[in-house]
Amino acid sequence: MQTLECPKCGAPVTFDPNVPASAHCTYCQSQLAVPSQMRTEPMVMPQIDITIGPQVAATASRAIWFVVMIPVIIIVVVFVAVFGAISQVRRALTPLTNLPTAVRDRPSGSRTGSDSANAFANQTMKFGSEGIGPGMMTDARSIAVDGRGNIYVGEYSGGRIQMFDANGNFITQWIADAKMPLRGLAADRKGTVYVVQRGTITRYDSQTGKPAGTIAYPEGDGFDDVSTTPDGGLVAAWYRGRDDIVQFDAEGKVKQIIRAAISTPAERSELNTRVAVDGRGNIYGLGTFSAGVFKFNRDGKFMNRFGGPGHQPGQFGGVSAIAIDGKGRVFVADVKGIEVFDADGRYLNTFKPEGVASGMVFNDQNELLVVARNKVMKFSLNE
Repeated sequence: MQTLECPKCGAPVTFDPNVPASAHCTYCQSQLAVPSQMRTEPMVMPQIDITIGPQVAATASRAIWFVVMIPVIIIVVVFVAVFGAISQVRRALTPLTNLPTAVRDRPSGSRTGSDSANAFANQTMKFGSEGIGPGMMTDARSIAVDGRGNIYVGEYSGGRIQMFDANGNFITQWIADAKMPLRGLAADRKGTVYVVQRGTITRYDSQTGKPAGTIAYPEGDGFDDVSTTPDGGLVAAWYRGRDDIVQFDAEGKVKQIIRAAISTPAERSELNTRVAVDGRGNIYGLGTFSAGVFKFNRDGKFMNRFGGPGHQPGQFGGVSAIAIDGKGRVFVADVKGIEVFDADGRYLNTFKPEGVASGMVFNDQNELLVVARNKVMKFSLNE
């Protein structure tokens, strides 16, 4: 605080030099102007000119550019990685119908490059489409053929069985059991059809679709698959706490039982077995959980095991069906194609049908019939 003398009355007047530009005399009540030399002026900082050298400026510029570009680089890397992954998935999931026209419409008998499908087997016929009408299919997983070449296709859900002639023309259809999955299907040379549902094997007349009794088995229900034998009998896979293979004669009587057929050599439980028989009566069991083929002679003696889990040629990633051709070669339907082995289990070849084969059978001309959910294909073998 400072003091000045009031020019009117001479009394001392106290004032704050930092705040007002005037003072008030309490004696004469005069409002006084404070002289400028007695006021405190605000301090003004002088301008400082900071000059940055060219080297420092360049370094700072590069640092700022680097900091700005880091998130941009990260975004680009992530985008490239995601786009690459999506492209891989799209290529893996692209169905055959989306292939270029030149590839899709190539004649089945042509051979180009490393096309092992055409090198080993030619597709000579295809019929069927998605639907529920005659000649159409939705979930067909079983196929059989009789002595006349008639083809029978069984749908897993709904129990529908369709009959076609050897050229794929629709003849008739019937419903076995609409409520239970159709697990297996076979036909003998006379045209009797054997259907596996509810763990039982039921005979059907192919012309009328009427049931003609069941195959009796004293140990009860539990059948998963069935195949006919050259002498008119049957071989069936059975499971009830144990994976057995049961052989019936032409009269439907039990001929022999291979107890724990897959689990004994595999040393693990097998819950789903597919069966097939060759021209000499040798029996083959395909263990879907064991990922292997197990061969037995006609007397039920274990002979060989081949295959195994994996993605290399001769290994299995997910098997679904087995069939034996007239030369004794073993055909196994796997997710990566149909793998072919000789009678001793040596890997020969792999060819890919359209879709994943869910059922296979050979006719008398040694042609392979394949069903893949909504279509049937026939292949002639080149070797």
